[in-house]
Amino acid sequence: MSKPAFIPSIPGTSEDDFEISAAAKMAGYRRFYGVLKVVRKTDGRVLFPFDGAPELGPHATRLEAVAAAEVYGEHIVASDLARPEL
Repeated sequence: MSKPAFIPSIPGTSEDDFEISAAAKMAGYRRFYGVLKVVRKTDGRVLFPFDGAPELGPHATRLEAVAAAEVYGEHIVASDLARPEL
């Protein structure tokens, strides 16, 4: 078994340094929740989801849930650019 390598945290410098993946899932009748994953590409750190992350919903349509996830992802990127989580 090999030892895990230390990967230093490298803050992003622009929105291009992040990958946002937004989708939606259905939970019951007309209840859609946004599914979001935000990764800082410079060091591979997953910024969202995290333990205790909020649920993104419920929303009445799949489109609203995806849009809410995208907006929240953009908020996370802007926050990390302003104050990087290292």
